[in-house]
Amino acid sequence: MSVNDLGPEWIALRLVSVVLGLVVVILGVRVAVTRRFPTAWVRIARLTASQRSQPVRRGGFSALLGTGLLVQQAPFLIPVPHAVGQALFAVALLLVVTAAGWFALLRH
Repeated sequence: MSVNDLGPEWIALRLVSVVLGLVVVILGVRVAVTRRFPTAWVRIARLTASQRSQPVRRGGFSALLGTGLLVQQAPFLIPVPHAVGQALFAVALLLVVTAAGWFALLRH
């Protein structure tokens, strides 16, 4: 589980997924905290009025999913022992399940 074990295309793909994860976390936290969607997001996603009324629900879901992606990619980019890598994968799965629960249970 180290960077040296893979070819450069896999490393590039993992770095892109880390950058995308960071963007999703930042946008999700911004939406959840400010309780407003970015106008470009509303236009591109074509959110309905009922969907636009749930920024905390959608922002928290996005932030948790992005965090799960970041935690899942950490053992592949940073050399860690195998047991730590497995623990980080379990935490990533827990974050994804939490995101699904957040989205399903939070209704505002």
